Amino acid sequence: MGGDRGSEMAIQGALAAVRDTEGLEVILIGPRTILEQQLSEHAAAAGSSDLLGRIFVHHATEVITMDDSPVDAVRKKKEATIMVGFDLVKKGQADAVVSAGNSGATMAAAVRKLGRLPGISRPGIASFFPTLKKPVMLMDIGANVDCRPQHLYQFAVMASSCSRLLLNFDQPRIGLLSIGEETGKGNALVKETYELLKQSPLNFIGNVEGRDVYKGDVDVIVCDGFVGNISLKISEGLAEAAMQMLKREIMKTWRAKLGYLLIREAFKGFKKQVDYAEYGGAPLLGIDGTGIICHGSSNAIAIRNAIEVAANMVRNRVNEAIVQALGEYAA
Repeated sequence: MGGDRGSEMAIQGALAAVRDTEGLEVILIGPRTILEQQLSEHAAAAGSSDLLGRIFVHHATEVITMDDSPVDAVRKKKEATIMVGFDLVKKGQADAVVSAGNSGATMAAAVRKLGRLPGISRPGIASFFPTLKKPVMLMDIGANVDCRPQHLYQFAVMASSCSRLLLNFDQPRIGLLSIGEETGKGNALVKETYELLKQSPLNFIGNVEGRDVYKGDVDVIVCDGFVGNISLKISEGLAEAAMQMLKREIMKTWRAKLGYLLIREAFKGFKKQVDYAEYGGAPLLGIDGTGIICHGSSNAIAIRNAIEVAANMVRNRVNEAIVQALGEYAA
């Protein structure tokens, strides 16, 4: 109920996910009357009424808005949809939570209801970025603004385990985001983290600069949440601006319009590669359960893909792999 586009995008995304994924069931959380009516209408419009047996509605009376303080809202709104969702996971009545609502509240609710994985000091948010090769996972993208070296080290372990299972990397190459590739570049946090990663069993290849993010030469990039969130927002803004600039130039002359007709399939392919909806949501790693945080303005495609990411994390036992890796590396 907390996304910018309302509950209808979540319902359409749920219908698509159930249609495309065998054995999947989805629980919609919110005001029962509203959700049941919208679900019935969208299922009928999509000719998917046969899927209603795999989509359930769980009643919740409160919603945490984007303007609410995450900590205060989680403490005061006990019956908020996100609180109810993680409570279902805690009770074993659901396997994962997907939310396009207040990301801070989603993190706070997850930690409050489920706690952290053994050995994890701070959970973080990982995100998939398109590159010239395969997608790269960047962590953290905003959950932890102020970090210590051991936090970034744990981000590297978690993201490495997740990318290995979800993206099929045998030995994910780990890069540390810095202002230069050379050893010794960066602030105190980066320098100390560099030494931790260098001495670890991880496949650490050294520092990477911002311009290297999209080359695809690394599989995981580690940074604190302040830098990661800025990187994410700049990337989203650049992709959108680039598309608008191209459209503006195309409309200037008839030759450009003619040329567009010849290469529009290439433009569609490019747009799909940089569209956040294609990557679903951002895994919340380090909680003792599974949570996916979606973009606030997620459409039905983004919700559908986020549900698929959540299902894949559960099936591939990502959390078990993280705990095992932490134990092995500590030993």
